Amino acid sequence: MTIFAEGKQEQELTSDWQARDHRHYLHPFTDHRELGNKGTRIITAADGVYIRDSGGSEILDGMAGLWCVNLGYGRQELIDAATRQMQQLPYYNSFFQTAHPPVIELSTLLNEVSPPPFKHTFFTGSGSEANDTVVKLVRRYWDLLGMPGKRVIVSRINAYHGSTVAASTLGGMSEMHKQTGVLLPDVEHIEQPYQYELSGGLSEAEFGLQQAGLLEQKILELGAENVAAFIGEPVQGAGGVIIPPETYWPEIQRICRQYEILLIADEVITGFGRLGEWFGSQRLGIEADLMPFAKGVTSGYLPLGGVLVADRVADVVIARGGEFAHGYTYSGHPAACAVALENIRILRDEGIIERVRDDTGPYFNRRWAQLADHPLVGEARSIGLMGAIEIVADKIRKERFPKDLGAGAICRDFCFDNGLVMRAVGDSMIVSPPLVMVRKQFDELVEKAWQSLDLTAKTLGQAL
Repeated sequence: MTIFAEGKQEQELTSDWQARDHRHYLHPFTDHRELGNKGTRIITAADGVYIRDSGGSEILDGMAGLWCVNLGYGRQELIDAATRQMQQLPYYNSFFQTAHPPVIELSTLLNEVSPPPFKHTFFTGSGSEANDTVVKLVRRYWDLLGMPGKRVIVSRINAYHGSTVAASTLGGMSEMHKQTGVLLPDVEHIEQPYQYELSGGLSEAEFGLQQAGLLEQKILELGAENVAAFIGEPVQGAGGVIIPPETYWPEIQRICRQYEILLIADEVITGFGRLGEWFGSQRLGIEADLMPFAKGVTSGYLPLGGVLVADRVADVVIARGGEFAHGYTYSGHPAACAVALENIRILRDEGIIERVRDDTGPYFNRRWAQLADHPLVGEARSIGLMGAIEIVADKIRKERFPKDLGAGAICRDFCFDNGLVMRAVGDSMIVSPPLVMVRKQFDELVEKAWQSLDLTAKTLGQAL
């Protein structure tokens, strides 16, 4: 198969790719009829914190791919690590009492960089698979302790934990549930700590305690003897970068301990430096029992996920469990593990996470906050290298634009045209920059976001 056709002009080549894309490729989370009418943007190359499309445009990647390219594009060390491992042992499984050096070395290194209770890792190929694994570990744990009735996992509305059957049920994305229904039994949801939308005039501290208290209410409603675990992202990512008040997680922690339920911190997005610590749990003071991860563990260069398992759970599963009937063909894939090893070593040896904590994170937070001065922005919030702005028609009343106008989608498209990837979640615009961005690139990000907001405001004004 020939990818590049010699002699074709850029525009012809792009049109050809777009046509074949529409004929043959089913995209994730996509309205294919709309995409076919509009035409796919074809990304052909990337370097550092920029991607390039088939038309030659250079675009600042404000989303780090999909929350994952923490080290940026083109890190030769990661490419070399994959190449060496492919040459030596491109694949072998971890079934049938076997292992290989990369998976053993990575398990050991994860123990070194994670909080003390986490000495064991179960590997998967993605964050969705990691959260499917979490469900099985939770239910196996309580079964082995002689409490098989503790099966209910409590999650949150607007949470995202993946798109497989179990993971999408754990998540609280209403549009996903409308299409397929809730496919996994014994999962319940409580309201999220979305202060901008839901605080109702309460102070930040009061609102945090109120929303955490919803977990206790749910436990009492269901009976503590039936509740197995609570799962939450330290900061909700795909839901719109929902940053909980400082009072929220300590109260969640207290409730989990009081009622003896497991606490799952979904670190798929917040793991490996995004909040200026190795894990978001460390930034927010969460002492979890299970931590699913993915994305930043390899900076997205190869697919890899997993679950960090605290001693409380691992000791029971190992000592009492016999065979744990669960696993994947690509659990602990050697090439992916080799890339993850090099990725974590770079993060550690170059002090990138400390730089996010002490320098680039605070600088980004200050610059991002300035977007709150834009007439279209009701709130600009950020933590570490995650940020969101709320597009509103009226800043005082927090009044949104009519949904059918698609304010967020309009802004997203202007961002792309202006050379910036910024994602729309409804009418919230979110970013998750690579951890290696420098100050001048954060300046560029904010300036391009402001320009795109100006164009969005003009378009929305004309539409009303």
